[in-house]
Amino acid sequence: MTSTHAELTKRHRAVLPDWLALYYDEPIDIERGEGRHVWDAEGNRYLDFFGGILTTMTAHALPEVTAAVGEQAGRILHTSTLYLNRPMIELAERVAELSGIDDPRVFFTTSGTEANDTALLLATGYRASNQVLALRNSYHGRSFSALAVTGNRGWSPTSLSPVQTAYVHGSRRRGTPFAGLPDAEFTDACVSDLEDVLGQLHGNVACLIAEPIQGVGGFATPPDGMFARFKEVLDRHGILWISDEVQTGWGRTGEHFWGWQAHDANGAPDIVTFAKGTGNGLSVGGVIARAEIMNSVRANSISTFGGSPVTAAGALANLDYLLAHDLQGNAARVGAVLREQLDGALGRIPGVVDVRGKGLMIGVELAHADGTPAPETATEVLEEARRGGVLIGKGGLEGNVLRIAPPLTLTEAEAREGGRILLAALEKARRS
Repeated sequence: MTSTHAELTKRHRAVLPDWLALYYDEPIDIERGEGRHVWDAEGNRYLDFFGGILTTMTAHALPEVTAAVGEQAGRILHTSTLYLNRPMIELAERVAELSGIDDPRVFFTTSGTEANDTALLLATGYRASNQVLALRNSYHGRSFSALAVTGNRGWSPTSLSPVQTAYVHGSRRRGTPFAGLPDAEFTDACVSDLEDVLGQLHGNVACLIAEPIQGVGGFATPPDGMFARFKEVLDRHGILWISDEVQTGWGRTGEHFWGWQAHDANGAPDIVTFAKGTGNGLSVGGVIARAEIMNSVRANSISTFGGSPVTAAGALANLDYLLAHDLQGNAARVGAVLREQLDGALGRIPGVVDVRGKGLMIGVELAHADGTPAPETATEVLEEARRGGVLIGKGGLEGNVLRIAPPLTLTEAEAREGGRILLAALEKARRS
C-alpha cells in the first residue's frame, strides 16, 4: 500500500466506526472523476462500474450538473421548506410528470433511507396499521424503520422493530425451495406464499415494500409481471404497494423508466421512493405518492435539507440531461453488449452460476463446485478487477454476487473493455 493510502486508511480507522466497511485489502482514495472514469490519489485510472453504489447515474463531473450547482450556490445554498423554493418546485413538477402515478405529490429527502422511512410512515399512518410485508433478501436502508423491513441478515444489526414485518418470497431463487422453477411456476408459488402469509396475519396490513430488482441483495430479479400478480392480492385487502426505486429508477434497467413498469398490468404502485442517481452524487431522494396518501399526515412536518436549492438545481439538470440524451435507451443498447460478454462466462468459467439483471444493472453470482456460495471468490474478483482497472461492487445474501452498474452514458467501447477485464478477473480468481 502506498504511504498516502496507508496513512489515510489509518486515519479512517482511528476516527470512523469499525463497521464502516472499506473495499479492497489496500483501500483507495478516489480523488477525481470524469465521464465513466475515476482516478485515485496515486494517479491510477479506473473504469467506474459501480458509480458510488449506483449513484453516479449520468457521468462524473457532468458539466451541466456542475454548472447548475455552481450557479445556484452563487445565489443561495439553503432556505428550508418553510419558504417557496423555485428549484424544488420545478424538480417536483418534473418528477411528478415522470412518475406514472395518478395525482402525484412529491416529498424530497436527503437519501433513499429517509425516503423509505417516509414511505413507511405514510403507509402505516394511512392504513392505521404497523403490519408490513417485505421481500426476503431485501434491503431498504439504514434507519431503524428501514432496517425493520430489511430481509438480509448481513445488513440488519438488530431484531428490534417499530413495525411488525412478515417476509414473503419474490426475487431470490438460488438457495430457496423455489430454485429451478420456470418463471410462471415461480410467480405462482410466490403468489401462493403471499396469500398464505396474509392468512397468518392479524387483519389489517399496511403495505408491501419491494425493490423491482434487489440491489444489495445481489440484483435478484423477479419474473416480469410478478408484482402485478401481487397487486391483485394486495388490492383485495386494501394493502398499499411501495416500489423502492432507489436503484432501479430513471431508466437504469433499459427496458423501462421505472422498475415497477415491468409489473404494471394492474396499475401503478401507491407509493414510489427514489434517491441515489437522482442527483448524480448530490444528496437527494424522495417519495412520490397519490395525493390522498401524501396529504394524510395530520401533524406539522418540514424538511430542513430535503429539496434544498442546490441539490434540486443539480438534480433537475441531471434529469434534463438523462432525458435529452435518451440514457434509458443507451442503458438498453450498451447493457446488452456488456451482458453478452458476461453471459459467455456461464458454462465456461467454473463457479459462475448465474448472470442476471437488466440494462446497466447486472449481477454475476459465484458458487463452489458443490453449489454453496463463494463469497471469498467474489472478494478476489473485486480485487482482480481493481488491479485490471475496473471498480465493481458485490452483494447477495452471502456476499457472493458481483454488482455491475456503470453510469448510463457508458459507451460500447468502454463496455467491451470493462467486460474483457471482468472476464479475465473471473478466470484468474478461479485459478487462485
